[in-house]
Amino acid sequence: MPPTPPTTPNPGEPPVRDRGDACPGALRLHAADDGRLARLRLPAGVLTVRQVGVLASVTEDLGDGRVSVTSRGNVELRGLGEGCGGELAERLSEAGLLPSPTHERVRNIVASPAAGLDGLGHGDVQLWARELDALLCARPWTAALSGRFLFVLDDGRGDVAGLGGDVTLIAGEGSVRVRVGDQVVRVPAADAPRAALAAAGAFLDAARTAGNGAWRVRELPEGHEPEPAAALAGAGIEVQASSVELPQCEPVTPGPLGPHALHVLAPLGRLTAAQLRALAASGGEVRLTPWRGAVVTGLADQGAVARRLGELDAYGLITDPRSPWAGVGACTGLPGCAKSLADVRADAVPGDVPGHRGLPVHFSGCERRCGHPQAPAWVDVVATGEGAYLVAGRPTLRTDLPEAVAAARVPSATTR
Repeated sequence: MPPTPPTTPNPGEPPVRDRGDACPGALRLHAADDGRLARLRLPAGVLTVRQVGVLASVTEDLGDGRVSVTSRGNVELRGLGEGCGGELAERLSEAGLLPSPTHERVRNIVASPAAGLDGLGHGDVQLWARELDALLCARPWTAALSGRFLFVLDDGRGDVAGLGGDVTLIAGEGSVRVRVGDQVVRVPAADAPRAALAAAGAFLDAARTAGNGAWRVRELPEGHEPEPAAALAGAGIEVQASSVELPQCEPVTPGPLGPHALHVLAPLGRLTAAQLRALAASGGEVRLTPWRGAVVTGLADQGAVARRLGELDAYGLITDPRSPWAGVGACTGLPGCAKSLADVRADAVPGDVPGHRGLPVHFSGCERRCGHPQAPAWVDVVATGEGAYLVAGRPTLRTDLPEAVAAARVPSATTR
């Protein structure tokens, strides 16, 4: 769902938000053309086997039989009926998916999905995510954060550091860098979750002083930037200066992930109830990823990993990094969204690039570009109506999409 249009006094100036954000949640449902929509926050994308089963049953019983994986590793349930809100909340609560009804929309925490599985990175950011979530839900003041405020916890490899977090933590050897806006400080690793919480408090203080109703750090006007060093020191955390440069690496590709885990992608970011159950069949933890995929843990050995990849491939999941469909996404489009100018899911094509996967590509039904990748470069495909699109800014007929998208996915092509 798009944000409420802000008032912008002058071009280039931060917006003025005169109301709270309208982000849907699991308790605040959004009315769409295909029924009610619920967005369920999953800190670090983590689901137990039981929780996966509950989600599969809920979408079958109350929704359209599928879930959408968002660019933050959360899930959306679509096609919900008018009167199902109470039953939905009850079933999610019983599964431990709604630990705090007052804070359910602010639990936006992305963490490196491969942390602890492949021998790379520093620090247990998955553990940090659980601790930060508990801290968020336990503090009444954190409910003032918007449903768009984002915490990013990177284990040092740089896979999620560039996802535009309002508070970003980068793990190192015994320490962690905390980034808020353009300011970066270093703190002891043991204080990482508390540091993230204190940094969020610094943002709220700055937002109140600025008075423009900012939902995110980048919306604060010049001269009202948060002061994370002071906030962290006030929380009793030792603070040191740090370099601003952050690590960057490619997202985890589909396939084996260390000796006991694997990663697959959901076609166009959607998972059927059957695919959800297949992900949990091994009995391990499932981590939904910001690349609209899932990491499956708890496999016995490399042989078990290979067998499970074959089984998940049979369910229609993307298991091969060479698949042209890897990195291809789309918004809801018609008929689910009234603002869309096309059925973008039906029109989406992979744009096969011989020899490599190519840049990510996102099909949007309108200029809002809902759900577009949080990547440095991606191919922007936007419907303009009457069977036409803009592919990386170039007018293209629907019938010419395969060739146009393939050409645009080559890294040297013009991208957004």
